[in-house]
Amino acid sequence: MAIQKVISSVLDNPGRKNYIINGSMQVAQRNTSFTSGSNNDDAYTLDRFYILSDGNDIIDVTQSTEVPSTALNSIALDVETVNKKFGIAQIIENKNCTGLIGNTVTLSFEAKVSATTKLDNVKAAIVAWDGTADSVTTDIISAWGAEDTNPTLITNATYENTPANLNVTTSWAKYSVSGTVDTSGANNVIVFIWSDVTDTTAGDFLYITNVQLEVGSTASDFEHMNITEQIQLCERYFNKSYALSVAPGTSNTIEGSIAIRNGNFTDNNSPFWHVSFPTRMRTEPTVTTFDFAGNSGKIGGPSNASVTATAYQIDERGFNILNSSGSSVAKGDYYCNYQASAELW
Repeated sequence: MAIQKVISSVLDNPGRKNYIINGSMQVAQRNTSFTSGSNNDDAYTLDRFYILSDGNDIIDVTQSTEVPSTALNSIALDVETVNKKFGIAQIIENKNCTGLIGNTVTLSFEAKVSATTKLDNVKAAIVAWDGTADSVTTDIISAWGAEDTNPTLITNATYENTPANLNVTTSWAKYSVSGTVDTSGANNVIVFIWSDVTDTTAGDFLYITNVQLEVGSTASDFEHMNITEQIQLCERYFNKSYALSVAPGTSNTIEGSIAIRNGNFTDNNSPFWHVSFPTRMRTEPTVTTFDFAGNSGKIGGPSNASVTATAYQIDERGFNILNSSGSSVAKGDYYCNYQASAELW
């Protein structure tokens, strides 16, 4: 009888309950720190999460070890430009919205702030997108509005709950909101967590981790996932040849690079070699190659020479590299690193 109950439970729950990818903030392929130049409105940070802010350079973002007992990492949002609203969002792919659209869902997460003197109004929203599937206008905010006034969303984006102050404190706690995704024609679901304060102090932090979106009206325990599975899910949207701990564009790195030994790359505009992605990506990605110095659109040639190269014949499985240097180049050993992005915009 006990065996029968276990089998029944598995059949009733064949998939994972958490629709968020990297909710534990453990995967950070792009970098672990995002400051001026990489922390603008609409910029991706830790995998699958991007910034929404009232202007650029409003917050610095880091993968933090300031965590509750249930986590290893959090995302830390550090106020850099005062008196502006800011937050993070994640878009869920249309194919993964089955079970969400038309049902009551719950968004939960753990959070804390470094001080409540100013950073005292944190909100969360479940947003439906009824525009073209997987072609979300990432900046879903039309106007941020006054303090404690929920931001006005753009056309095709709709709040599915009524966001309210969650009263986040300086101690870790779990927070949740629920809503029914019943917007007609909804194709994607977006989760959005933000500070609704327009009177902030530089250096204040908002920490967030264990983000979960699940079907139902109550929040259950966070679903921890094997790190290998987390990385593979993230790589459907963004992957790189660099080691996991190395940011794309890092100079003088051979670790993780793609190599062709004694390659014959003699003809201009001739194919050079094929690169396969570690997992099939969501769609044809945007690919950037890098040489040893971290120069984009390049590969490293013999004696660390830099050769102009183009990624071409790209699909969700991989790409070819083309000699586009304008001239023939020497036969020898060539190396390159790459990044590929197929995010939902």
